[in-house]
This record gives sequence, structure tokens and C-alpha cells, in this order.
Amino acid sequence: MFTTDLPSLPCYLNGEYVSLPEAKISVLDRGFIFGDGVYEVVPVYANCLFRFEHHLARLQRSLNELRIDNPNSAQQWREIAARLVSSQPDEPTQLIYIQVTRGVALRDHAMPSNLRPTVFVMCNKMSTPSSQQLHDGVHCVTHEDFRWEKAHIKSTSLLGAVFARQISVDAGATETIMFRRGLLSEASSSNVWVVKNGQLLGVPTDNLVLEGIRYGLIEEICQARGIPFALRQISREEVLAADEVLLSSASKEVLAVTRLDQQPVGQGRPGPVFAELRAGYQAAKSRYCESQRQERL
Repeated sequence: MFTTDLPSLPCYLNGEYVSLPEAKISVLDRGFIFGDGVYEVVPVYANCLFRFEHHLARLQRSLNELRIDNPNSAQQWREIAARLVSSQPDEPTQLIYIQVTRGVALRDHAMPSNLRPTVFVMCNKMSTPSSQQLHDGVHCVTHEDFRWEKAHIKSTSLLGAVFARQISVDAGATETIMFRRGLLSEASSSNVWVVKNGQLLGVPTDNLVLEGIRYGLIEEICQARGIPFALRQISREEVLAADEVLLSSASKEVLAVTRLDQQPVGQGRPGPVFAELRAGYQAAKSRYCESQRQERL
């Protein structure tokens, strides 16, 4: 018999605050049956919900795509998240996970109307890159992108991403960087950036790529620090010949890839654009959290 001991962390489920072991949903919830739902993961620094409004905007875009009504206002989402964050005062750095599914109905592929969405929110520890990873960079592998073509929806249907991540786990690597028909898309749970001749390149945020919250932030940092920035299609050959390759995500922040398919990237060590982006990212966190504190005063 398989058992899992869940930590007694607080969570929110359909209007109630309970511990994780107490949280229960129906087996007919469409999130359980079909993966019919969306989610967001919000980093928390010094008890500050970092760029929370951007996460809520992306949540709304995903809900619109699935034709699910947003069950909460922005203020209600913030109150739920803030209460969970404050319940863990010894964990100033956390992740807030938000999930909304279509709700409970008899199993049928068609989208039923007038369901009450299932709302689940929890907090968890956040593991940011280690000092060694920041100093040495990380190893990644490449693979063809076999996921569905609505990657712009932050859907709970994540089996494709699970398979993609396992490819890198099996190789002892940090991430799987994926390509569709020879063009860069993204990694299993990260966006991917390429540096060539001092310019930072990212792929356009179309239906094949999830628009990471760091997209806008990284562009802002580039503008502030004089780093040329462009979004365009990037070939596999360009990635393999890049001066630097970077990952970005809520937990990775910005992380340098220094080996790709067992070959060194550039000089085989984190480069100058990574250093500038990391410094700018840390400064942006401090400014944002300070502005949030000032608003609460």
C-alpha cells in the first residue's frame, strides 16, 4: 500500500482554510478527471507577493481560454494569498500555488455550464538556485517538443511537461530545453533565453510558449541596464552556438546554462549578461517589495 505523509501546511479550498491533509475534493472534479483547470505559482519574498498583479492577469487569460468564470476579484485573491503567507511567518520566502478547475460534474468531455469552480490555494517552501548553481551554472539537455499546441494556457494538464522534465532527470540534468521543427520553444518548466554578441533573445509568446511573468521583468531589466533585447524565432543551431543560454521561472529566477547536451555553452561558465540580469532581478525584488510595504502603511 502506498502512503504519503502530507505536511500540515495551511491551504484554502472553496472558501475554507484547512490543513493539506484535511483538504478533500470530489473524485468527479474535472480537474481530477480531465486536468480541466488552470494554475499560477507566485513567488513570495520577505512576505511580499512578487508581481502578484501580473500573475492574476495571466490567470485571467488562462481562465478566459477555458471559458471558466473567475471566482474571485483581485482583492479577494490577494486576501486569500496574504492570509496563507502570514500563517507561515518563519518562511518569508515561499511559493503560493493557485488552482482553479471547472468544478464537479458527471464525466463527459463536453464543457458543462454553470458549474461552481473548485478553488485551491496553498503555500510551500521555495527552493531558489544554490550558490553553486549560480557560480557554475547548470547542465541541460535538448529534446523535441511533443506537448500540445496550446502551451500559452497555464493548464493543470501537465503530463507533457512531466515527461519532458523526466528526460532531464534521467540524464542528471536540471532542465529539458525543447524545440518544435528546429525552433526553440521553452523548457519543461522554464522559459529559455539566448545571448549572442551581447544581445538577449527570447522566443515570441504565441500559442506554443507560455508567457512567463519574467518576460516583462527581464525586458525591463534589459532596458534599465542597456542590454539589447529582442523576441524572435530562434533556431536550434543558434541555441547550440550561443554565447550564453539562460533559464527563467518563478523559482529559478534567472539561471545560467553552462552545459547543453554535455557540450559547454560559450566559455562554459555563467556570462556577463547573466550577471547583469541576476543583479537587476535582485534589485527589482527589493524595489517591488519596498513599494508594497509603503502602500500598506
